[in-house]
Amino acid sequence: MDTATITKQQIEQLRQLCAEAGIKLTHQRLEIFKELMAADDHPSAESIYTRLHKKLPTIALDTVYRTLATFDELGLVKKLHIMNERTLFDTNLSIHHHFICSHCKKVEDIYWQGFDNCSLPEEVESVGVVESRHLEFHGVCRSCLDGAADKEK
Repeated sequence: MDTATITKQQIEQLRQLCAEAGIKLTHQRLEIFKELMAADDHPSAESIYTRLHKKLPTIALDTVYRTLATFDELGLVKKLHIMNERTLFDTNLSIHHHFICSHCKKVEDIYWQGFDNCSLPEEVESVGVVESRHLEFHGVCRSCLDGAADKEK
């Protein structure tokens, strides 16, 4: 998605959430939001910074990190801790899970209503109350598999 296709409704939601939280909606925060909403991947703070640096050469990586943390607190994005090695941000707030490629590190959304709606084991109650469910599937993506198959030929 191009940053130009961000809707007025999305920007208004951002303005309202910032106002309710007592946070000023700066130009940099707005540009970070636009870049996030335009992303068709699960970007890291570093990749958002790299994408924005051309347009905003004075932006600091720390500003991007702090803004993304604020957006996570406001519920605009979900912070994903993938394989304990990197933090990514997900703008898809619907219930879904993730497939992570161990070769290229690409993250794909997976929808599985059967899992989302299944009964949990009784043992879970003794541990606590489940507030959300999220599965990570780790493996090799189709692109990497197809690439490996091409190399074998």
